[in-house]
Amino acid sequence: MPRVVVCRELGPPEHLRLEHVPQMRLQAGQVRVAIRAAGINFPDILMVAGEYQLKPELPFTPGMEAAGDVIEVRGDASGVAAGDRRVTVGDRVIVRMRHGAYADEAVVAPSQLTVLPSTFDYAEGATFLAAHGTAYHALVDRGQIKPGEILLVHGAGGGVGLAAVEIGKMLGATVIAAASSEQKLAVAQALGADHLVLYATESFRDAVKRITDGRGVDVVFDPVGGEIFEHSLRCIAWGARLLVIGFTGGIGLARTNLVLIKGASVLGVRAGEAARRDPALGEVRLKALVAWAEAGRIRPNVSHRLPLEDFAKAMRLLIERKAIGRVALMMQ
Repeated sequence: MPRVVVCRELGPPEHLRLEHVPQMRLQAGQVRVAIRAAGINFPDILMVAGEYQLKPELPFTPGMEAAGDVIEVRGDASGVAAGDRRVTVGDRVIVRMRHGAYADEAVVAPSQLTVLPSTFDYAEGATFLAAHGTAYHALVDRGQIKPGEILLVHGAGGGVGLAAVEIGKMLGATVIAAASSEQKLAVAQALGADHLVLYATESFRDAVKRITDGRGVDVVFDPVGGEIFEHSLRCIAWGARLLVIGFTGGIGLARTNLVLIKGASVLGVRAGEAARRDPALGEVRLKALVAWAEAGRIRPNVSHRLPLEDFAKAMRLLIERKAIGRVALMMQ
């Protein structure tokens, strides 16, 4: 019987349980995937605590993304995303879900599948699309970053922050990476960051002014929120775009006079919702990311790989900011 991580009561990761459940039957057009790895994302933690915008009915299984092998297909299961072909047994795929990935198996529609890039292993595939898809949507669709612009990335040691460093540099920006440890900054530098700021040793506002000769940055990528957001408003250039990715550090408050004075734009970023509302936008993003991955230009940094039964420990790595990049649960 497949194993699944089950949320029966809202709360911390330690309230979750690993259970065995009967195998789900396939309906016509569905696909069964043997999950080899699942990615840990901060929204998973918020969801099981009841603090995320999506609130599934209890009980549910957390997990937004996974990678594995197609082991069963029923009927005509055509249209693998970014591939437009029939799904066949043996395909190595990435699985996109709103929840349900912390499990040995997933039963999904073909539209939820993406061919696993040949350059990736399962853990990399399972930690790719959520973070890199968010970074792409933020920088390309919302921020419309241009070559030569200056990009400030907060939380640059996290999964989405490192993805923003990598994609921002690839798109021709000068990247300032800000993070909480030297180890995280070292990885950001390896992925292309031009300038490094350690929060504990220097005010990032002062660092940005020093690096830019007082001009400020053109784009702020902020998955942290809290005071970070308000202070970012004080080190931006005219016409800057502030990209609100998340609020791992709390809800930030905007001083609207600072937005006005700099002619700035504050832009919310919801990559998944944007693709649900505009599938064509999502397809362009997906094809670009897969092409860059196949060309070896982008790759998740997976700092920890833990067995499925250590799900709470894996989630704690994100909560306690101990991960550098991504954390993956391994099923075998």
